[in-house]
Amino acid sequence: MKQRIRIGCAAGFSGDRLEPALLLTQHGQLDYLVLECLAERTIALAQKRKRHDPTQGYDPLLERRLEGLLPLLLANNVRLITNMGAANPLAAAEKIAAIARRLGLSVTIAVLTGDDVFDQLSGDETALETGQPLCASGPLLSANAYLGTDAILPALATDAQIIITGRVADPSLFVAPLVYAFGWPLTDWDRLGQATVVGHLMECAGQLTGGYFADPIRKDIPDMAHLGHPFVDVTADGMAVFGKVAGTGGKLSLATAKEQLLYEVMDPGQYITPDVVTDFTQVRLLETGPDQISATGGRGNSRPDTLKVSVGYDGGFIGEGEISYAGSNALGRAELAGSIIQERLQDQFSDLRIDYIGSTSVHRTNFNQPPAPYEIRLRVAGRATTAQQAALVGEEVEALYTNGPAGGGGARKYVHEVVGIVSTLLDRSQINPQITLIDA
Repeated sequence: MKQRIRIGCAAGFSGDRLEPALLLTQHGQLDYLVLECLAERTIALAQKRKRHDPTQGYDPLLERRLEGLLPLLLANNVRLITNMGAANPLAAAEKIAAIARRLGLSVTIAVLTGDDVFDQLSGDETALETGQPLCASGPLLSANAYLGTDAILPALATDAQIIITGRVADPSLFVAPLVYAFGWPLTDWDRLGQATVVGHLMECAGQLTGGYFADPIRKDIPDMAHLGHPFVDVTADGMAVFGKVAGTGGKLSLATAKEQLLYEVMDPGQYITPDVVTDFTQVRLLETGPDQISATGGRGNSRPDTLKVSVGYDGGFIGEGEISYAGSNALGRAELAGSIIQERLQDQFSDLRIDYIGSTSVHRTNFNQPPAPYEIRLRVAGRATTAQQAALVGEEVEALYTNGPAGGGGARKYVHEVVGIVSTLLDRSQINPQITLIDA
C-alpha cells in the first residue's frame, strides 16, 4: 500500500483551459489527474445534444483534450479520472478509444454508468427547489443521480488507465483514489470527511491558485496569463499538502485556500455528499512553504440514505436581442428603446427581461452613482414555448435600427432552446452503477 499519492486537477469546468493538464501530467509527478468538467448547466446542455444526436452528449472538448493528453498520461503512468462522459459516458469512451487507435496507442478505459435514472422517476417526486412535483416544471427530459466513491472504486480496481464517468459528486473524483490507494473503509467517516475537504479544495482547479480570487490592487495574483493548476499530496492518515508546478503563474496562499474552502458551502458543519456528511468547522490550513498549504481537521458523519438527482426539463425557448447606444445621453436612448420593446412585447411574453449592460444589468440598480455611462448595450430576453415566438424578441430589437431611437448599432439576435434544471432525492438502493471496460 502506498504511503502517499499525488492528485492533480487541471479542469474546474467544461470550458477550462487545455494546457494545465499537459503541464501537470508532464511535470507534476502525479499518480492521478482529475478533470472536473461537469455541472448542472453543463449536463443539461449535454442532455440536449444527446437528444438531437444519440452519439453525442459527452464533453464538447473531450477530443481536443485527449489528443494531446493521452500520450502524456501513458508515458508518465498517470491515471485519469474525469466526468467528461456527461450524459453519454459510453460514447465518450468510444471516442477516446478511437483517438488512441489513431495515435497508435493502447489504452483501457473504464466507463461508469448508472447515474441516468430517468426511467426510475414517475414525475410525482418533489422538486427540492419548488416543493412542487417534478412534472410541474415542464416535460421531463433527463435525470442523473450524483454517484459517489463506492461507484468509482470498482473502476479503480481494474487496470484501466482512464476512468470516465457521467454525473458523480465533484469531491468524489478525489475521494475515490484516496480510498482505493489507502484501503480506507467506506464507514471511516472522519477519513472520508478529510478526503472530501481535499476534494472540495481541488475541484475548481485554478480557483485554488488564485484565479477566482484575483481582484487588482486589493488581491493581486502574479502572472495570471499562465495560471498554474493545483496538485495535492495526501498520506495514509489523510494529511494533505497542496502545491503547484514550480514556475507557473498564480498563487497558493492561506487566503486563496480559505476562499475556496467556503466556496458554495451553505452549512460548513454539514456539507452533504454521497460519501459522507462533512464537517468543515475544525479544518486547519497552514502555510508550509511558498505556494504550499496543508489542510487537516476534516471530520464527517454517516452518509445520507438518498442521492441527489439533477432533473432536466423542457424549458421552451429564449429569444434574445441586443443593440448598443453610445455618446451623449446613451443611457436615456437605451432606456427609451427598452420601453418601446416593453410596450410592443409585454402582451406576448409573460417572462420578458430588459437589461442595460454597463449600468444596471447585474445588480438591477446603479446605486445612484453618477456620472451616466458613455455607452450602453441594451439586451432583451423573453421566454417562449416555440422558436418562432422566441424569434420575435430579436426581430423587434433589430427593428430599432430605423424605428428609433437615434444612434443604435451592432444589433444581434439569437434563439436558444432551454433545458431547465430542478433536483430531487432518490433512495440509493434504487440506483445500480455499472462498470464497462473498453480496450483500444
